[in-house]
Amino acid sequence: MSVDPTTNTLTATDDEKTFPVSKEELSIIRADLALQFPDDYSYLSDDYILSVASKPYSKDPTVRRPIEYSTSKLKDLLTWRSSNAVSLPDLIELAKLSEADAAKVDQEKYTKATALATAFNYGSMYWHGLDKVGRPILWIRTNRMPWFPDIEAQLNQLILCADAGIQAMPEGVTDFIVLSDSSSPPPPNPQFMINLLSALQKGYPDRLNLLVSCPVGAIIQTVMKILLPLMPTRLSSKIVLLGEGEGQEKINTILLNGQADLPTFITGGTADHDEFYPEGGKFQDRVLKFDYDGMIERLKADVKSFNERQTKK
Repeated sequence: MSVDPTTNTLTATDDEKTFPVSKEELSIIRADLALQFPDDYSYLSDDYILSVASKPYSKDPTVRRPIEYSTSKLKDLLTWRSSNAVSLPDLIELAKLSEADAAKVDQEKYTKATALATAFNYGSMYWHGLDKVGRPILWIRTNRMPWFPDIEAQLNQLILCADAGIQAMPEGVTDFIVLSDSSSPPPPNPQFMINLLSALQKGYPDRLNLLVSCPVGAIIQTVMKILLPLMPTRLSSKIVLLGEGEGQEKINTILLNGQADLPTFITGGTADHDEFYPEGGKFQDRVLKFDYDGMIERLKADVKSFNERQTKK
C-alpha cells in the first residue's frame, strides 16, 4: 500500500488496474465491519481492504467499486467465515493428538479431524515458495488427489491452507498464486468444484492472483467447461491453461528463483518437493502424517528471507 501525501489517498500495490482510496474511506469501511463483526473484523488487514476497495467496478470497469459494494463484499466474506472457517484450526490440532489423548475429546469433532488429516495426507496441496513479488505459491498435484473425495474434508483442507498462506504473506501482499500439475487428474467431482468456486467467491474474493494449470488434458478441459460459465469474469480471467512446454516456461517466469525453483515433478525441474511433502505423508506413526507445521515454518522462513532481500535493495 502506498500513500500519496498530496491527496491523502491510498493506492494498492498489486499489478492490475486499481483506483485510489482515501484514508477516510478506508476508516469508514473498517468501522462498518467492526460494528457488525467486532470479534472477526481484524482478520482483514488494511492492505487487503484497500485491495478489494480499489478494484474496478464490474458493472463499469472505468470507475472504482462503490464503497458500499466493497463493504458488502467484505461483510459477505466474514459471514461466510463464521460458518465455514473459524473452527478449522481446532480440527488440525485435534488431528495431532495421540490415540490416548484423542479418546478424551469430543468424538464427533475428532472424526472430522481425522477426515481432514486424511485429505492432507495425500500430499496433493501445499504452500511452497514465493513468486517474484512475494506472493505465496499453492501447489496442486492432481495425480495425488483421490478419485472418491471426502468433499467436506477437502474443502476444509483448502480453507485451512488458504488461511495459513494469507497469514504468512509479506506486508503489502494480499493475494496468492496457484500452480497446478495437471498431468494425471482424477475424474471431476461436480459438487466439490461447485463448493470450491463458492469458497473462492465468498470467502476469498480478490485473493487469487493467477492459477496456472499444465499440461492441459481432456479431464481438465471438461472441468473448465463446467466451471468457467459459473465464474465471474474477474475470476475466470485469472485462470491460465497451458501445454507442458509453455507451462514450464510460464512457471519459470513466476517462481522467485526461476528455473532453480522448478520442482522435479515438472519436466526439467530440479527442486525436490518430495523431501518435504512425500506422497502419503512424512510421519507414518501419526494420524496427521502431512507436515503441516513444517509447511508453515518454511513459508514463514521464505517470507522472512524475501523481506530481508527487499530491504537490501
